[in-house]
Amino acid sequence: MSGVGQKTIEEPGLEIDGHGDVLRLIARGSWLIETASRLEDIVARVQPMAQNRAEIDLCQVTALDTVGAWLVHRLQLQLDAVQVKTVFRFGNDKQKRIVEHVCKSDAYCDIEPPRESALLKLVEDVGIATVTIIVNFGALLSFLGNVFGRLFRSILDPRRIRLTPLVYQMEVVGLRSMPIVGLISFLIGAVIVNQGAVQLRQFGAEILVADLVSIGVLRELGVLLTSVIVAGRSGSAFAAQIGSMVMREEVDAMKALGINPIDVLVLPRIVALALVLPLLTFFSDVMGLIGGALMAWFTLDITPSQFLNRMSDLSLLNQLYIGLIKSFFFAGVISVSGCFQGLSVHGTAESLGRNTTAAVVESIFLVIVLDAFFAVFFTSVGW
Repeated sequence: MSGVGQKTIEEPGLEIDGHGDVLRLIARGSWLIETASRLEDIVARVQPMAQNRAEIDLCQVTALDTVGAWLVHRLQLQLDAVQVKTVFRFGNDKQKRIVEHVCKSDAYCDIEPPRESALLKLVEDVGIATVTIIVNFGALLSFLGNVFGRLFRSILDPRRIRLTPLVYQMEVVGLRSMPIVGLISFLIGAVIVNQGAVQLRQFGAEILVADLVSIGVLRELGVLLTSVIVAGRSGSAFAAQIGSMVMREEVDAMKALGINPIDVLVLPRIVALALVLPLLTFFSDVMGLIGGALMAWFTLDITPSQFLNRMSDLSLLNQLYIGLIKSFFFAGVISVSGCFQGLSVHGTAESLGRNTTAAVVESIFLVIVLDAFFAVFFTSVGW
């Protein structure tokens, strides 16, 4: 096949002459990439004979490229493997240069992955994590300043407050969270009574399970469980919803229209969660006490009236106030973390998933840290 601007491709072949002391392998035609599939079969079928020397003759090869030269070299390797010494006979200098270059390039290269010191790797990881935390903390502080500034303006000018998204977020975050919050709090109250009774029964003090469940639920478990549930349910939803809007460039469209995304997306969620989380905490406290009272009635024969009488002897208002105070701060942590991670999405699905997960993890972590701080603080002031 030939034509203008095309090289002539002749049928390749390999003639084997086994007469004499030297095995002659005479190559013909085009040894090119276009004929490589046929040449591979030809080279693979070559079988050594009785001779211990061989000559590969390329004088009748009309065209040779690096692929053809590699197949010639492969033929040489097959013969070398059976202790047959091979020499070449070239038709021109170009063939010689190509074949010699391919033969020299076929050298084993022992490449090993770079070995890194485990200690240096640990130091590097710690340094990267530290820088990331500092950068994210600075961005979070800037975001908080922006949020508080817009919130202060909204308080001074109530017309800025968007009631429709605020009421919607209160319904989604508060009303729709009540079933799961109530169920878990009910079960936790029952579990506390059941496990506490095992220990208190040894001392004949089963009635003290009322103290245990009342103080535990009102002071710590009610607000903590509610905050963790809301962080997993609503904190992730905040990050996913706002992050999706960032990916679809809706946030950029708001900015182009002169609408501040903080006013539309962030403030309704922060205010809604700050309003409904204390209410959810109170609901959780009630359900936890109901669960504890019923378990005490069924397992310890402590009637609900006896349970309530024991509770009335305790100073529980302070415990309730502590839980409600903490819930307000927990609401701020959860909502700010979710909105911040949502606005930090960089426009890819991977970034959206990573930030949504980060919102949940950060929210729960900060809630627990704040709870530990409040526990030390209220204990030190005598509450």
